[in-house]
Amino acid sequence: MNRPAEDIRQSVRQHYSKVADSVEGNLAAPSPCCGGLYEAEDLSRLPVEAIASSRGCGNPTALAALRPGEAVLDLGSGGGLDAFLAAQRVGPDGYVYGVDATPSMIDLARRNAARAGVDNVEFLPGDLEDLPLPDETVDVILSNCVVNLTPDKTQALREAFRVLRPGGRLAISDIVIDPDLSGFALSPAEIRQAVDWAGCAAGALTRAEWEQSLTEAGFSEIQLEIEYRMNKDDLPHEGSKLVGRLPEDQLGQLANRFTSSAISARRPLE
Repeated sequence: MNRPAEDIRQSVRQHYSKVADSVEGNLAAPSPCCGGLYEAEDLSRLPVEAIASSRGCGNPTALAALRPGEAVLDLGSGGGLDAFLAAQRVGPDGYVYGVDATPSMIDLARRNAARAGVDNVEFLPGDLEDLPLPDETVDVILSNCVVNLTPDKTQALREAFRVLRPGGRLAISDIVIDPDLSGFALSPAEIRQAVDWAGCAAGALTRAEWEQSLTEAGFSEIQLEIEYRMNKDDLPHEGSKLVGRLPEDQLGQLANRFTSSAISARRPLE
């Protein structure tokens, strides 16, 4: 049975509310996401709470090749890490919007902006499937391991297309299943039921599904590059739920199907 969309949204909000609460004021809070993904010099300019609250799987700001003066939207902006890095790159003549569905993350990001003295960033509450921005507002859209958290990814990508200006770029880092979840002792549905939506695994799309969803949303120049294939140790929480249900050798094979990938596309000129 498919999990109800609102149940998924509530589970994701609860998870990321706990993340936001755990890092506020905790200067020793660990950051499980950022090792090797970002330049140390870039991170050194940001509040530690922005770094510690990130749960991304890539560096979409680097993928996007941002230019001074551009308007940028960060989908699922969390504590603001990618939005702040984007603000540095677009400079004072550019502007960055961050949209997140978790109220405590919006509050944390706004506090982080004040800590960092960043004034060309605005954080807005909203759902990726119904973005709080007018048509053709931004030049570039970023997202870091968040599209997979949405129940209706094609609708989220349609909304991204809507708010992009013609010729605008999409740069997403996310978990991609490659090739698919077939060939195991459990069915794909059983595997997805055993893993976690909030960790980007249960809702992850295959390469073919990403390409289809982007095409249906209207995007062109679609590219997907696998940057890292996971191993059994990368999914300890999810893996523990599958121990005893899959043969030992299949646990590693399954983890290897989950990849951290860079996805780019463009809204065609009209």
